[in-house]
Amino acid sequence: MDPMTILLFAMLGVFIFMMFRRNKKTQQQQAKLQSQFAPGVDVMTSFGLFGRIVSMDDAENKVVLELSPGNLATVHRQAVTKIVEPVEEAAVDVPDDASSLTAADADASASAETPDETLKRLNDEGKKDN
Repeated sequence: MDPMTILLFAMLGVFIFMMFRRNKKTQQQQAKLQSQFAPGVDVMTSFGLFGRIVSMDDAENKVVLELSPGNLATVHRQAVTKIVEPVEEAAVDVPDDASSLTAADADASASAETPDETLKRLNDEGKKDN
C-alpha cells in the first residue's frame, strides 16, 4: 500500500470517530436536559413555543405545555429542547422629563451652541471648504 492510501484511510477513520463522538455528546446533553423535566418547569420547544410543563407521559413520550393561562399544547418530548431560566430584570431609572438633570448636565447644556449659532458655524465651514 502506498502512503497516500494509508493517509486517506486514517483521515476517514478520524472523521468517523469524530462523528460518533459528536453524536454521543449530543445524546448525553439531551438525556441530561430531559432528566430535568418536571411539572412547573418553563421550557422552549424546537419550533419556538414557550410554555410551562403541566404533565408528562413517559410511556408515549408526550409533554403537555401550558402556553398561556388556559391554553394547553401536547408536544413530543424530544420537541422540548431548552429549559428557560427566569430573567432577572435590572431596574433602570429613566427620567421622564428634563427636570432631573444634574448640575453637570445643566452646565454642559448652558455652554452648548444655540441652533442659530450651529447653523452659522456650519455655513462658515462650508464656505471655507470651497
